[in-house]
Amino acid sequence: MGTTLMTGATRGLGRHAAAHLLRSRPDDHLVVFARGEVPLTGPNLTVIPCDLTSFADIRRACAEFSRLDLPPLTGFLGNAGVQQTSTSDTTVDGFERTFGVNVLAYHLMLNLLMDRFVSGSRIVVVGSDVHFGTWRHGLGAIPAPRWDKVTKLAAPRPGGTREGRRAYATSKLGVIYLVHALQRRLPAGVDAYTYNPGFVPGTGLVRDADPVSRALVASIGQVLRLTPIAMGQVRAGRIMAETMTGPRPAEGGAYIDKGRVIPSSAESYDVEREEDLWRTADTLCQVGTSA
Repeated sequence: MGTTLMTGATRGLGRHAAAHLLRSRPDDHLVVFARGEVPLTGPNLTVIPCDLTSFADIRRACAEFSRLDLPPLTGFLGNAGVQQTSTSDTTVDGFERTFGVNVLAYHLMLNLLMDRFVSGSRIVVVGSDVHFGTWRHGLGAIPAPRWDKVTKLAAPRPGGTREGRRAYATSKLGVIYLVHALQRRLPAGVDAYTYNPGFVPGTGLVRDADPVSRALVASIGQVLRLTPIAMGQVRAGRIMAETMTGPRPAEGGAYIDKGRVIPSSAESYDVEREEDLWRTADTLCQVGTSA
């Protein structure tokens, strides 16, 4: 028996992944951090309100989780993420919203939970193949990531839709750096992975976009549903959940693409960037303090 903590279970493939975890592991407990209502029920499900744009709320939710009388923490599935139409929107703490949620929120959360994972635990944080920066992976809609000083990436700045999309690709490169740096700090027997679900139409990722962009993405999604490029939400959720429940997929730190272990981009293997991200995120998230 164990406990899995998950974010991003309110809609789309995340909801289907959570449902699969509840069905496939009836003796385990699933805890969901969620800002909205989770459309699932069950005796082995606990929902804790949590706003990933707020460090204070993340700290409160993790403290509430720690007080629960549950089996040991054996899994973490970080599925929640955002894609903004600008780079000027901020989190509660004043950071650029995409980087703040997709990278810094997970840095803080995993630091707060790190000493609770037992041997055999598995940590999965959702990335994206747009971090490759190629037309094939972004379909021409997502510009290539552009890494910079972490303090600059975390700062709000002028920029419209295109730069908002670039910030999304950059944040997903940051997720891989975060996972690599995390793996070096985890105790023996605990593995961390980046998971790419691929293109899954209808997930709500672009819900903050303008009506024309949402309609365009919906139209593209309808076409791609007929090709191997896209995957339905139910299947995508099941495969993501099986990454948590199946046999150990690879050595910790690996990149898992729709259930297959493959190399991530050449740019994503940069120890200096990984360590700089970790150190700077420690400072930005005030890790080791009660603030």
